[in-house]
Amino acid sequence: MSTFDNPFDPDRNLRAGCVCGQHQSATEHEQATALACEPVASEEQRYEGVVASAVMRVMFPQDVARRAFLKSVGASTALAALSQFFPLKTATEVFAQTGVPEKKDLKVGFIPITCATPIIMAAPMGFYAKHGLNVEVVKTAGWAVIRDKTINKEYDAAHMLAPMPIAISLGLGANAIPFAVPAIENINGQGIVLASKHKDKRDPKDWKGLKFAIPFDYSMHNYLLRYYLAEHGLDPDTDVQLRSVPPPEMVANLRADNIDGFLAPDNICQRAIYDGVGFMHLLSKEIWDGHPCCSFAASREFITTAPNSFAALTRAIVDATAYASKAENRKQIAEAIAPVNYINAPVTVLEQVLTGTYADGLGGVKTDAKRVDFDPFPWQSFAVWMLTQMKRWGQIKGDVDYKAVAEQVYLATDTKKLMTEMGLSPPASAYKSFAVMGKTFDPAKPEDYVASFKIRKQS
Repeated sequence: MSTFDNPFDPDRNLRAGCVCGQHQSATEHEQATALACEPVASEEQRYEGVVASAVMRVMFPQDVARRAFLKSVGASTALAALSQFFPLKTATEVFAQTGVPEKKDLKVGFIPITCATPIIMAAPMGFYAKHGLNVEVVKTAGWAVIRDKTINKEYDAAHMLAPMPIAISLGLGANAIPFAVPAIENINGQGIVLASKHKDKRDPKDWKGLKFAIPFDYSMHNYLLRYYLAEHGLDPDTDVQLRSVPPPEMVANLRADNIDGFLAPDNICQRAIYDGVGFMHLLSKEIWDGHPCCSFAASREFITTAPNSFAALTRAIVDATAYASKAENRKQIAEAIAPVNYINAPVTVLEQVLTGTYADGLGGVKTDAKRVDFDPFPWQSFAVWMLTQMKRWGQIKGDVDYKAVAEQVYLATDTKKLMTEMGLSPPASAYKSFAVMGKTFDPAKPEDYVASFKIRKQS
């Protein structure tokens, strides 16, 4: 997915459907490309480009004519000519005038894990300030605390596990309060770590009776670990013990022999390896490559009462996510988020996570550039999949209106509009199919998917 539409590139297609001009549709383009968010030099330049693109579309409805014109006169001459007949500067200033935030001083809670990278880095690296906000990012002990402080309005918005806003909206584990997700924080970026004493137990069929930690019941970690165990013939409710443990406490619990392993964020995995108490069994992307993990979330009440503040926050998060998606920025980001008031981890540990070159705890060094990645678009098909797992494991009883819940909580339409205004190119559809451990998920047939699993909670 490309991001900034350069209207003066003669090889660039400005028509809706495919931004690179190499595919017949936006869907085909989305399937063939990955997010490649490149921040421009300034917000003013971003707006200039968006306005100029719109003008060029009107003047040259056909891409062939536009390309011929640009190739004959050049980009700089085209811009000068365009400026003579259309007030680009004035139009850019008008376009850039967004609503003034109702609240500029905001608090956003986060858990100290690399999944929260865009939320955390947006403070020290100036993304919040760039969008007119003064944001205090507050390190928080655990997910239940994040949930409660956000519900109680101590936080204006928060870093949440991707399924949490769905659970909160449905009243699972707490009173039902409408929450929404405008942006996904990270994709991939988790792993299954086992204690060093279990190096001879690489086959999950040998894991009966072991104790595993997950961060929270309503987490991708819970659903991915359950999925992985069940695919190897283990019932996660009877054959192993699953315990909710805050991520910052997992390594200590592994060292103390309170647990045998965990599925957790990669910085927790890498810290266990760094401390010599565990090894990487597998990365979560080996279960589902491209899975979401964490999200940026806010209550519907905050969105309604402070829409301009919410929009500015979302722009800052999407902007930071765009920057984090570029491999060349990862070492700089690792240094920015390492201090004690953020993740409180050695820069070396964070670099191994963010760059994808890491020690595996088994004496090897592995490289996987997509070990963790960043793509802000809140795919509603992600939400449908999470709902199927909630149903599969008995967290939801009775009938589920998968599509309605997904579209209520995951704000794909709003985010698509915002990304387009920022000069980014969101996908054409909010639904896509994907495979989990080789099994294809069709978001249009969620009940069939749930029924297809032999191991599940029987209602």
